[in-house]
Amino acid sequence: MITKSEIAKVLEEIAFLLALKGENPFKVKAYSKAARIIRNLPEQPAALAEKGALTEIQGIGPTLAGTITELITSGSSRLHQELRAPYPSTVLENLLKLAEVPGLGPQHVGLIYERLGVATVGELQYAGVENRLAELPGFGKKTQEKILAGIQRFQRHQGNRLYADVIGEAEELLLALRAVPGVQRAEFAGALRRKNELVQNFSFVLAGEESLHERVRSVPGLQRMVVEKSGTASAVSVQGLPVEFNIVPEQNYGWELFAATGNPQHVEAVTQRLTSQESFDTEQAVYAAAGLSWVPPEMREGYGEVELAMAGQLPSLVETSQVQGIFHNHTVYTDGSATVEQMARAAQALGYRYIGISDHSQSAYYVHGLKEDRIIAQREEIEVVQAKLPGIRIFKGIEADILADGSMDYPDDILASFDFVIASVHSRFNLSEEDQTRRLCRALTNPYVTMLGHATGRLLLSRDGYRVDMRKIIDTAAEQDKLIEINASRHRLELDWRWCRYAKEQGVKFSINPDAHSTEELRNIPWGINVARKGGLTATEVINTLPVGKMAAYLQARRPNLVL
Repeated sequence: MITKSEIAKVLEEIAFLLALKGENPFKVKAYSKAARIIRNLPEQPAALAEKGALTEIQGIGPTLAGTITELITSGSSRLHQELRAPYPSTVLENLLKLAEVPGLGPQHVGLIYERLGVATVGELQYAGVENRLAELPGFGKKTQEKILAGIQRFQRHQGNRLYADVIGEAEELLLALRAVPGVQRAEFAGALRRKNELVQNFSFVLAGEESLHERVRSVPGLQRMVVEKSGTASAVSVQGLPVEFNIVPEQNYGWELFAATGNPQHVEAVTQRLTSQESFDTEQAVYAAAGLSWVPPEMREGYGEVELAMAGQLPSLVETSQVQGIFHNHTVYTDGSATVEQMARAAQALGYRYIGISDHSQSAYYVHGLKEDRIIAQREEIEVVQAKLPGIRIFKGIEADILADGSMDYPDDILASFDFVIASVHSRFNLSEEDQTRRLCRALTNPYVTMLGHATGRLLLSRDGYRVDMRKIIDTAAEQDKLIEINASRHRLELDWRWCRYAKEQGVKFSINPDAHSTEELRNIPWGINVARKGGLTATEVINTLPVGKMAAYLQARRPNLVL
């Protein structure tokens, strides 16, 4: 049976091939969005198709449902095959890789391939060095420079994938492995189990007989399986990630899982405390033999967690179920795809008790940032929706731009009228580290700012963060009693977990925000929870674990009276 990941991959390829042909952008976006929806479904699409319920999923219309049903029943799609036909398989694979270069969209890729015959990243770089890209219609010198810079970023991150993009496929594989006869236990290992923001492979530890790897060959979703004599095996996943298996005896499963999970610094620090090498059937037994509390996998990064375990001071890490409400959510008023009511209803359906609406401010003209008249209109709409939905509190907020000099793009009297204000940078990323740091620190001193949004503006695998002195920014947030956002968008995931620990030490509190631009993205919170757990945060350090009444009081207490 075709898996969610395999269906999503086909839908993504259809979207790419439609864009390559220059098809209607809305059609392209529909297939791309459908791929994300299918990948994040809590159940298999086949079960929904059998009930005729695919079109009940928001974003899946009759045409898309037909394509998905065709994939489920036949394993292929006629549309997909027709779109693929003009391209040899190796060329298409290269073009898909080319589209991963930051700054290149499918239409650019199509033009480059059509005019220059360029189909690989290496050829693209060479074409840029020879100034051939600058001569293409609609390109020019600046575009060529951006593409060359994008290639450098791409090469630096090559092999990495976003955790949130691949965990669905990894979970499907894990379930399939656990169902293989003779597998006594199976678990993720490596960066996947530590829930790092980026992963390069899938690593599994299986307990069973060494001959088990022959049965693992039959697991759906594995390609090019290679078996080693040492009890290890390797393969490639549907999405193209290397898959590694370590098949070990049941009596030593705990030790092997421990050794394959933590990074080298963590494993070495624990191993040094063991007085003898023996078999351990559980990880708890490994840590107990080392005189330590069991360390949650997310924290096994060599960042002082072993010292905390020695002192019995490991924190009780925050959990997704403890989040009561969510801030940083966009609507159709700016660049969101859902109305205020749709966002509020979707949040309520997910079990949240409150939602903060925070569209873009007036400086974000490119997404129709809110002028004062539209702020008033949105507030009136929120009041109407609030009356309809008494079961969820809707807070009125804004994601306000921090201008280059650190001032906000609304005067204080407007900022004072919001329930909360997220201060974010969306422009002038190229300021010096000193100027950028001064900019953010000044914004944090504004009495009407509630929290700092996406602290460095990074986009994982696409855009490096702007240069800042993060220690100074965190210190300023602590002095000013400001929240720092953990942005749960899979593309951002910041404040980076490595800085969360320092911020926690300074007494800073956090808000884990989905940065949702659709109802689907309200489900982003678990990715932010991963960051918080890696950073050692507890529920008391995450402000949106507060119940609705205490949250309202918290925000009210941080709204100073406007002094005219």
